[in-house]
Amino acid sequence: MIPKIILGQGDTRRLIAYLFGKGTANEHVDPHLVASWNDFAPDPGRSPHRDPKEVEKQLHTQLDQPVAMLGRRAPKTTVWHCPVRAAPEDPILTDAQWAEIARRVVAAAGIAPAGDTEACRWVAVRHADDHIHIAATLIRQDGRRPERDHDIRAVQKEARQIEIDYGLRRLKPGDGTAAKRPTSKEVFKARRLGHDATSREILRLRVRRAMAAASTEAEFFALLEATDVKVRPKTEPSGDVTGYSVSLPGDVNKQKEPIWYAGSTLSSDLSLPKIRKHLAVTGLKPVNVRPGNPWHQATAATERIPHHLTHGNDGAAQGQIAALGGALALLPRTAPAAARAELERAAVAFERATRSRVAADHASARVLRRSVQVIWNDPVRNGDGAGLAMLLDVALTAVAYALHWHRTRQHTQQEAAAEETLVHLHAAYAQIAEPVLVGLVSRAPSLQTKRRYAHHLQQVVPEHADRILNDPAWDALTTVLADAETAGHTVTTVLDQALSQRTLDDARSPARALTWRIRRLGERHAPGPRAQAANARHVPERPAVRPSQEHQARRR
Repeated sequence: MIPKIILGQGDTRRLIAYLFGKGTANEHVDPHLVASWNDFAPDPGRSPHRDPKEVEKQLHTQLDQPVAMLGRRAPKTTVWHCPVRAAPEDPILTDAQWAEIARRVVAAAGIAPAGDTEACRWVAVRHADDHIHIAATLIRQDGRRPERDHDIRAVQKEARQIEIDYGLRRLKPGDGTAAKRPTSKEVFKARRLGHDATSREILRLRVRRAMAAASTEAEFFALLEATDVKVRPKTEPSGDVTGYSVSLPGDVNKQKEPIWYAGSTLSSDLSLPKIRKHLAVTGLKPVNVRPGNPWHQATAATERIPHHLTHGNDGAAQGQIAALGGALALLPRTAPAAARAELERAAVAFERATRSRVAADHASARVLRRSVQVIWNDPVRNGDGAGLAMLLDVALTAVAYALHWHRTRQHTQQEAAAEETLVHLHAAYAQIAEPVLVGLVSRAPSLQTKRRYAHHLQQVVPEHADRILNDPAWDALTTVLADAETAGHTVTTVLDQALSQRTLDDARSPARALTWRIRRLGERHAPGPRAQAANARHVPERPAVRPSQEHQARRR
């Protein structure tokens, strides 16, 4: 159940007219009162023998009476509006149940505590099966202001208890870092225009993507405009730019004027000061990234995220998660058309997991950010899709570790966001990796060569040999082993190097996991004879510790 508090100025006349009107998309089918401060307030929706406009006037006049009595002494903000919406899968509640919910909400908010006969005046209007609107004035009937300190937090807490009491979908408690939800008006407008998302949601994704791809402020604004976003800087008399607003072409109000959204209203971390701070850390200082395949660099950086989350401090861990979110935001451009929708959904879902009360150390993840920026600027380098498949393979593990990191810190909304991300990433990975694996299988070496590789495998990793040999991706693994051998690598050495990177205990497909690792290793410069001899004498010790059951439950 989602309550959302909105404050307004003036009187309740316009709000009451909206609540009992047809709505911007004719969505108000049967508006009527389900509860009020005195239980017998005039109801414009249930007065068939009277002019509805006259009843509306009578209702808002009664609501505003305590405010009107103060005259010029009335405060500027006097209207309290709180829509309360149930989830689509929730059972349909009766008017009596919605009335009780409304009483609990206004009591929790301090608008009308139970048993307080001098409390603020309020009404609850039901529009549809799944929601009500509570309208109240912020002057008590005794002329005092209500004690509504932290009413947003108190109402959210009461909503969580209402969900339990009525058997409704239980939402995760938040920490105040979530982005602003679209309003009902924005949702209905998107539906009317046939859009899958509201303008606010589309702009949030595009702004976040531009921030992830940009190295400078000028590049950030240029990228926004290149993605069909109108930008309006906020300029002070001194000429300094202190903020910005964005708009989508065609998104206009009744006066045909563009509807603008300030960056800070899209999300707290998308204000211009926050973006400047982010770019100062990630975009201006040189990053020590060796020349090479940016897909391999991004994959290697992502592969290190679990280590940062389990051994680093919280600031560095939060910075790694934020960088992973930026990478996911940019990857859809590099994907085949069929997989872009799932990658978009994964990016949108994980966006919630990138913010918490922990201050992020963005400098700790600059290599990942820079390598993904290179990929963004030249997505054609993905070639047959193997680069993206390899990156998504390790991203699945990184997201699972992010889920566990948030869970251990009781970041419930972020944990749920990471869990949803895994669903979309798995779907995208299957679509992207399958054609690449099929191509590798088509080039599988001879049966004799496969037997030789199987023998090497049994020597190097006997504990996993049976699983790998019976894995559907075994033929693909033999192909990349043959490619590595052709490039001058020793099969036993490259297998050991691949196995030392991370345990196979939690891999759903150990052959597939090894395929991507050896593909990366095989494309490196092959060591000379002396180096190969040294490697043979100093074989790295492979990790023997099994990961926790937490991560085994979310295996690749």
